[in-house]
Amino acid sequence: MCDPDVLLLDEPFGALDELTRDVLNEELIRIWQSKETRLSTVLMVTHSIPEAVTMSDRVVVLSHRPARLVEDVSVPCFRPRAPEDADTSAIIKHIRAMVKGSR
Repeated sequence: MCDPDVLLLDEPFGALDELTRDVLNEELIRIWQSKETRLSTVLMVTHSIPEAVTMSDRVVVLSHRPARLVEDVSVPCFRPRAPEDADTSAIIKHIRAMVKGSR
């Protein structure tokens, strides 16, 4: 438990203010990329599309109830990323349209 290979997170930063959330997102990426840990995979549930795209290599989009796979979106952008970056922004818009269409 102290040095996991896989980390499962369910809305870990959902109750935080935006600035603290950004800092912790950056820290999570730093830990994941660190050579000092065994951590190889982070699976995080979030309702924030910008957060999902800026942090992830893949975003799995689920439909409204009952949850079904809508699309598995690859995020081939270089890090660090920001929601306002052109490539990142295009992926965010694509996912947002997909979520609106699946309701």
